[in-house]
Amino acid sequence: MKTLVAFAAATLVFGSAVQADLNVQFIEGAPKDRFEISSTIDCLSGPFDITIDLTPSAGALIFDVTEQGSGVEVFQPFELVAGRDLVSGSSNVKDGDQSLTLTMTQLPMGMPVSFTIDVDDTSSARQITVNGSEIAGAEVRMSWNGTVQSSVFDAEARAVIIGSGCAS
Repeated sequence: MKTLVAFAAATLVFGSAVQADLNVQFIEGAPKDRFEISSTIDCLSGPFDITIDLTPSAGALIFDVTEQGSGVEVFQPFELVAGRDLVSGSSNVKDGDQSLTLTMTQLPMGMPVSFTIDVDDTSSARQITVNGSEIAGAEVRMSWNGTVQSSVFDAEARAVIIGSGCAS
């Protein structure tokens, strides 16, 4: 329901039906986990923020970015690995944090933004590996010009914001 209300509000703001899709994929990896953010349209210009919030995840997930702290065994700090020129800032992720935000200048179709970081599960014996069902429920929020839209990761570790609008 919240997505439909935001879609209707965005339609009013932009004057026509919006068609944007924002895709966020989590890819479990060793030693680094990866998040890939992409758009299926070519009109997302910023600034706009993308927040990944692990708090509601099924696996009680956290970011493990230092040797000391809440994480387990291997740690990896946040590192932008693709689309650096599309990101104007990011939150300072501390060990044990459950959310991070990227401020985007734009996100053209076919130009993904990717970052690596270690994500740990705090609710099972397999804490250093995270599968799709463990990230399920984690939230992705896109915000711009007072508009916020969100989606949750599914069991395939993917979140899609449909009708996110041509942020400008």
